[in-house]
Amino acid sequence: MSESKQYVWYASYGSNLNKNRFLCYIKGGSPAGSTRVETGCKDQSLPIAESSLKFNYPLYFAKEAAGWQSQGVAFIGLNQVEDSHTYSKKYLITSEQFLDVVKQENSGKIFEIDLNEVKEKGAKIFRRHAWYGNIIYLGEDRGYPIFTFTAPWEQAEVEMKKPSHNYLATIINGLKTDYTNEEIFYYLQNKPGILGFYSDEELTRVINGPEFYKHKTFLK
Repeated sequence: MSESKQYVWYASYGSNLNKNRFLCYIKGGSPAGSTRVETGCKDQSLPIAESSLKFNYPLYFAKEAAGWQSQGVAFIGLNQVEDSHTYSKKYLITSEQFLDVVKQENSGKIFEIDLNEVKEKGAKIFRRHAWYGNIIYLGEDRGYPIFTFTAPWEQAEVEMKKPSHNYLATIINGLKTDYTNEEIFYYLQNKPGILGFYSDEELTRVINGPEFYKHKTFLK
């Protein structure tokens, strides 16, 4: 580990649960199932560690993402809910890489953010109307701060939207590194944007679907 680099944990909860998809943000390229091509980070070094995580910010699906068949994508609420559990995978990357990932998630728009301020305040909205314009501090692990990002709005302010099979399969194949198909089914079935949009049969079909998303080669 370089002494000159500062490292942070990026906690993913949506499609970046799938490591191959997340590495498109690091190295550039198009993730399987999406039409969007990521530019990658200036520093394309791979994460130096990764591990699973659970937190209490509730997961939901909303908006219409052009790169994912114009259907819903994952967000988390702004406040912790004690009986709500969101599964996450966190990656130890440099603070510069984390900010590059945030930039890519916000259509490449330039912004300035002090992660020390985010840590002190617990959260920081840096772009009021951006889908992922809000960085949240989730604590520390092994001496490194954990950050994630979500929307600046309250969940009640937006309409829930069904995620596409491709998007959901990307999440599911990330979850499969830590959870069984049955555990994934019970985790997802009542999430806003899934409940009332996916039948049990349809959700089961996506969970048990082809291994395409897990093994596809990601090309730049």
